[in-house]
Amino acid sequence: MIDADIEDLWEHAPSGHLIADPGGRILRANTTLLRWLGYEPDELRGKLIGDLLTPGGRIHYDTHFGPLLRMKGELAGVTVDLVTAQGTRLPMFLTANVKTGEDGRPELVRISALDATDRRTYEQALLEQRRLAEAEQARVRVFADTLRRSLLPPVLSPPPGLDAADYYYAASVEDIGGDFYDLFPLTDSTWGFFLGDVIGKGVDAAVMTGLTRYVLRSAAVSDHDPVRVLHNLNSVLTQKLGITSSSLCTVIYGNLTKRDNGFDIELGSGGHPPPLLLGADGSAAYADTVGGQAVGITSTPHFVAHRLHLAPGDTLVLYTDGLTEASTGIGRERYDDEGALLSFAQAHAPSSAQAIVDAVHGLLLDLGDGVQDDTALLALGVPA
Repeated sequence: MIDADIEDLWEHAPSGHLIADPGGRILRANTTLLRWLGYEPDELRGKLIGDLLTPGGRIHYDTHFGPLLRMKGELAGVTVDLVTAQGTRLPMFLTANVKTGEDGRPELVRISALDATDRRTYEQALLEQRRLAEAEQARVRVFADTLRRSLLPPVLSPPPGLDAADYYYAASVEDIGGDFYDLFPLTDSTWGFFLGDVIGKGVDAAVMTGLTRYVLRSAAVSDHDPVRVLHNLNSVLTQKLGITSSSLCTVIYGNLTKRDNGFDIELGSGGHPPPLLLGADGSAAYADTVGGQAVGITSTPHFVAHRLHLAPGDTLVLYTDGLTEASTGIGRERYDDEGALLSFAQAHAPSSAQAIVDAVHGLLLDLGDGVQDDTALLALGVPA
């Protein structure tokens, strides 16, 4: 009775089994494997194991599967395609071991096969989903990059006698931040510039960024006073715009006017981090713009005005808070919690506009993944 049960288990096991001699010639195959492959009983007897494999599988067996089996005495988890009597392919997982005699010589090769059709279909579906996800991810990256570039000036337009440099650090290639800046002529003697940051990310933030840039340039043409420019922007942003995200932004708007061998600057600040002034004498300090409110927060905002002069060798640096709030990797410490940015500026003063932008770019790269928000930089300098 037990022998009959063992024989039945061999013949009708949920996996296919075959026994071959050491040379790979099949001696016996169970009913399950015969049914899978479409052969009659004893029809596989005398065939070589390689006869059941595809040409590529046969090469794999002769060069890899067989030698490893002879050397190690067992092998598990080999994926091959077996060829049915009708010539179709069946993906299989093969496990094999070698029976040796008392003299240690191989006597039999025992192979078990599991149908891997469902697994292959599952893997192919996963690969297809991965391909689609990667294609979608690439499309999102291209869209984000195109939209981001459309919100930045293609080229800065500084007045004669002023150097300008800019840089935009994207913290994520797939997401769109709300950082923006520009530099443009207003009259023959006056240039406008601004730098700011819309609250939030994504398409809504991009819409707000585009609107903010447009309003700032339009308002600056009709009224050169920086504080009134910000009030005009605030009037627009406090309206019901039909945008689901916040309509708040921080911004610095300024005018440049040529005087003697430098430039007078009028600033209006709406809650934005204060610009850095790097002096020709090696000094570095913040412009006094503390106290202004973010734009769009109230219908009666308070904005801060400040005047300064850029002499030869002086450089003004504007930036967004992606830099100052970058994580240092030490607990919750942020880069500028202890005044690191001012120390950095002092170490690099005096500096040209391009040199200080390059230095901050290097700093952002050093901070690496700690920079979790986009960062915009705009530097204006009078050549020494």
